[in-house]
Amino acid sequence: MSLFNKKINKSKTFEKNSDFVLLEGDCYESLKKIPDNSVKLIITSPPYNLNKEYENKNTLENYLKEINPVIKEFNRILKDDGSVCWQVGNYVNKSEIFPLDIFYYNFFKDEGFKLRNRIVWHFNHGLHGTKRLSGRYEVMMWFTKSDTYTFNLDDIRVPSKYPGKTNYKPGKNYGKLSGNPLGKNPSDYWEIMIKEWELGFWEIPNVKANHPEKTLHPCQFPIELVERCIFAFTNEKDVVLDPYSGVGSSMLAAVKNNRIGVGCEIDKKYIKIAYEKINLLETGDLPYRELGKKISEAKGKVATIPKEFKAYNNF
Repeated sequence: MSLFNKKINKSKTFEKNSDFVLLEGDCYESLKKIPDNSVKLIITSPPYNLNKEYENKNTLENYLKEINPVIKEFNRILKDDGSVCWQVGNYVNKSEIFPLDIFYYNFFKDEGFKLRNRIVWHFNHGLHGTKRLSGRYEVMMWFTKSDTYTFNLDDIRVPSKYPGKTNYKPGKNYGKLSGNPLGKNPSDYWEIMIKEWELGFWEIPNVKANHPEKTLHPCQFPIELVERCIFAFTNEKDVVLDPYSGVGSSMLAAVKNNRIGVGCEIDKKYIKIAYEKINLLETGDLPYRELGKKISEAKGKVATIPKEFKAYNNF
């Protein structure tokens, strides 16, 4: 349950004194209303061209062609020390997958963006494949606009696995502690496990079934995923933009952590939910999965192998 409880200034136009800005309508047209060099972090998961309720399936070529102008607009609105976190999965056609991060890379490179990491987001739930292995990860590409960018490493460090390790090579540092007292740099494989802060892997559950943030949106961003990027790539009062904001998860994560959350959304029902959720955050009643929370383990009957299954496997 959220502990946030304060007045949130909401607006339908980009204003400096707003905490929560929701630009309604077409994404590309909405981006034109955002001032130059005003956004610190753009974080989003664009449509994957899978014929979800919020998209019309197109050829891969035409799908990419439609989104490319949006990426071009990022260069104008992003600050010189800003970042883009572009989280994508695969486009699938007749059970053949097309990894979207590969296709998008050149679009960003053509605009001068520099790829710093391909962050693998692993999760345990999703549709089970019948003609290929079940997909259980997606990729977030972290781009920066320049070589001078915000990266708050100390804000996202995780405890070292061997904090007592010492330097073993002869020299002035021989025998001294070799690690950072604040912890180690987390890897680009994000997995929150039972002892996540000890292991340094970040596995963030996708928003399905009984997840506290679940709404009717079929592909919802977990707030926790956005929070980690906000801590790393922005400072307080910075502007965080999600051009495909859906039910507003990125904006909620921004406002919750004293940033300005800006989103673009065309679907009226998602807009309605985004306002409902920001109002719940304002009163301290927003349900969400807390950062670093232990993932529940299956127990009881559902986690026990039925006797009917034992004849078919070696469990």
